[in-house]
Amino acid sequence: MTKSFVIFALLCICFFLHSPTAEAKICQRYSQTWSGRCTKTSHCDRQCIKWEDARHGACHQDKRGRACFCYFNCKK
Repeated sequence: MTKSFVIFALLCICFFLHSPTAEAKICQRYSQTWSGRCTKTSHCDRQCIKWEDARHGACHQDKRGRACFCYFNCKK
């Protein structure tokens, strides 16, 4: 009885360790509230979090120049 319980417990542990975990995907988009050139990532980050309810923000170079991008959890 004890031996079968130990085997069952080990199988359960293996199952839980190998089961996939769901990770939230992050989506990026231009800031809707930022205007002008983005030079300080900390300012972009603060504005994305406070004004757009984003997880974070960052300045990146793209075809428009230096732009503020906000990062959100993707909607399912």
